[in-house]
Amino acid sequence: MSRETVEFVRRPLQIREHSRRTLDQRLAIRFPRLATAGFRAATKLPLGSRVREAAVWRAMRLAVEAYNRRDLDAVAAAYGSDLEYHPYREFVEAGLAEPVYRGPSGYKAYIEATYEVWGTEVKLEPTELIDLGDRLVLLADMPMRAQASGVSLAQTYAGVMTLRDGRVIRTDDFLDHAEALKAVGLQA
Repeated sequence: MSRETVEFVRRPLQIREHSRRTLDQRLAIRFPRLATAGFRAATKLPLGSRVREAAVWRAMRLAVEAYNRRDLDAVAAAYGSDLEYHPYREFVEAGLAEPVYRGPSGYKAYIEATYEVWGTEVKLEPTELIDLGDRLVLLADMPMRAQASGVSLAQTYAGVMTLRDGRVIRTDDFLDHAEALKAVGLQA
């Protein structure tokens, strides 16, 4: 797919350093169908719509903030029960992860297992979000420190999330921004 044929909106994404669970996150956890209906309505709007952009960017900002504070229930509130979570190819090839984790509980189990290696200091520092309509691409920096050795590592992160009916049904993680952009038909 060439760059000219792909419609997308690409803008920076900024998060707050310190955050707490918001009212709409609490409602999404308690009443997931209500949250899904609202996000479905927003994502049915055309790319470039200000309402769509506001809803998508806010939802992603809140999800990243929840991830950074280890609130996996708030992150998983956007996931469909049929979620397929595909961790980094490099982790799978090294035998550190399964090729796919299913459902929100599978996602949470994978992330909690990574805490054993990287501790809880892993943070996402997003740089931008790309909205392709049925997919979102999050580009971020991901500084971390190994739990056992204390070795610091500066890594990049890219997540490609596939949307259906107001829910994330698939997430593919990449350690390379260019690889993620290529996977969605955009060249870095």
